Amino acid sequence: MIPVDEALAACLALTEPLPVEDVALSQAAGRVLARPITARRDQPPFAASAMDGYAVAASAPHPGDRFSVIGEAAAGHGWDGVLAQGAAVRIFTGAPVPEGTARVIIQEDVTRDGDTIALGDRLDGKTNIRPAGGDFTCGDRLAAPRRLRPADIALAAAMNHATLPVTREPVVALIATGDELVQPGDAPRADQIVASNAYGLKAMAEAAGAHARLLPIARDTVDSLASTLALAADADLIVTIGGASVGDHDLVARVAAAEGLERSFYKVAIRPGKPLMAGRMGRAALLGLPGNPVSAMVCGQVFLVPMIRAMLGLGKAPAPREKAQLAIDLPANGPRDHYMRATLSEGGALPRVTPDPRQDSSLLSVLARAEALLIHPANAGPLAAGAPVEILRL
Repeated sequence: MIPVDEALAACLALTEPLPVEDVALSQAAGRVLARPITARRDQPPFAASAMDGYAVAASAPHPGDRFSVIGEAAAGHGWDGVLAQGAAVRIFTGAPVPEGTARVIIQEDVTRDGDTIALGDRLDGKTNIRPAGGDFTCGDRLAAPRRLRPADIALAAAMNHATLPVTREPVVALIATGDELVQPGDAPRADQIVASNAYGLKAMAEAAGAHARLLPIARDTVDSLASTLALAADADLIVTIGGASVGDHDLVARVAAAEGLERSFYKVAIRPGKPLMAGRMGRAALLGLPGNPVSAMVCGQVFLVPMIRAMLGLGKAPAPREKAQLAIDLPANGPRDHYMRATLSEGGALPRVTPDPRQDSSLLSVLARAEALLIHPANAGPLAAGAPVEILRL
């Protein structure tokens, strides 16, 4: 049984960033930008009006000043001319300001009578002009690697990129194992349960940026498991769920070894989730998760998500932890790191974390209520309420 950090390091050693591909900008949200991109133009490409109003050449107009309106400028339809003293151009937000413009008087500060405007007495000192290149200039960079958010997509579009270089999505094949499992919606026998782990892990993998595939349930026979593993031949990461323990019906390690698995480790000092293994099988990494629902999901957060992020080129690192303040007393821990399902509440400088009183590894309802995993280190002594602890947000 090895420590969690040692097991995670072994898992990450099985991963490398995947190749880069170009995708259409409209399909790039949520993908990982693999290389920096640079702006191909200034934004805005011209000095533009920030308000609806009137462009004037006077840099310091006074209340009551009058101007003759000689034209109009709108977004996409500039006014072609040079603005002289005493003249004004009706202008709308986003329109290029005419040459010679010193400021834009907002329309609320103007009274218009035919082609003449008079300034009111509430003038402010703002120019209401957005300078050319005020947002970004040609050559400015959008850094990589980064998971592309909606704001990043908008920025890339403004930089005039129709396609973006992104890391290929890891293909994750998920294999639930066991004669006791039926698919959601089926009618289980009295001695069967509904398979839930694979669906939760699929959602987790896709949220992390992978393309996840649910394979058929592998039954507790060598032939069934070998046939299902064969369906994962094109995967970058194979995730088995259950069957990784040491019982008579736990076949994953035996069948995977027969298929060429080079095992990195087996058993981790983590609670929930001790029966966990990893290795390489052909071109794919393999992660064997425990069968208990909460164990599988917790180990997914601790091991699966960092492996996916490493394949996406986001670095080989543990899931980010945060500091929190313990809300209740906690007894001493045993020989395994305990990832306790917990809720959060407002505190002072740190959020307050309360572990659920029920920590059984089969209780999905407790996990669904949890907002974080409270990490209680192996062999830690008792902790009093108010003690600083580490959490992993869910």
